Amino acid sequence: MNTENKKLTPNGRIWIDTDEGAFLGYGRIELLEKIRETGSLRKASIEMKMSYQQAWNLIKQMNKRVGEPLVLLSRGGTGGGTTLLTDIGEKAINAFHQFNESFQLFLMNIKIEF
Repeated sequence: MNTENKKLTPNGRIWIDTDEGAFLGYGRIELLEKIRETGSLRKASIEMKMSYQQAWNLIKQMNKRVGEPLVLLSRGGTGGGTTLLTDIGEKAINAFHQFNESFQLFLMNIKIEF
């Protein structure tokens, strides 16, 4: 196969893990950002085409794995409750984006030749 005219580009996605397993990835960050935007876990899960139960399980898992709540839920009555990101949740989003930006810059600087 002639690769002289082919552009080979490394690609990758990151996960941030704890000893118990996956902690943060693209989907989980999107969920946290949607919660921040909407103020609602239900609305965030709908926008992501994810069941409420799946979204809630991801939040519980992230909270458990970091040892502090990233998200706080307050149940509501007829008007509904609210869902808020904690400072730790905001820090998790920022740290993920900073790490991902560095990772993408690293990938852009790799040259593949053979």
